Amino acid sequence: MDYLDAVKVLRDISLFSQLDQSKLKLLAFASDYQTFEDGEILFLAGDPSDAVYLIDEGEAEAYVDVEGQDITVATLGKSDLIGEMGIFRNRSRSAAMRAKGQLKVIRIEGELFIQMVTENPEAALGVMRALSDKISKATESYEELKASIAK
Repeated sequence: MDYLDAVKVLRDISLFSQLDQSKLKLLAFASDYQTFEDGEILFLAGDPSDAVYLIDEGEAEAYVDVEGQDITVATLGKSDLIGEMGIFRNRSRSAAMRAKGQLKVIRIEGELFIQMVTENPEAALGVMRALSDKISKATESYEELKASIAK
């Protein structure tokens, strides 16, 4: 993907849609467009949190190892943000992430992502909304699991 295509992809993602053109260009120039095939690993639990990923096409699965078995904890799709929690917490990855089918992402270095969020209130609000959605979905999944165990 060339630089101008990356700018368009970023503009189409609500998180960055309000950024001015010069900041979008900087983000696109400093980012890396990557393609993963089905089952290919983006990162493993315990890896350093050095970047975030924005999904352009496809889906990714977050999973954890429980007694030698992979348990899927979330499936993310187009325009979803991956890896921001580790960046904000300055901690290693809490789960592994793999492609579910072909996956196309924009990889943004952690320092640049933090800079964009702290310097742009619109981007910060977008991240807060994305994190709130993730917390809400995790809470719903927990309640469903709890109800199914109680039966």
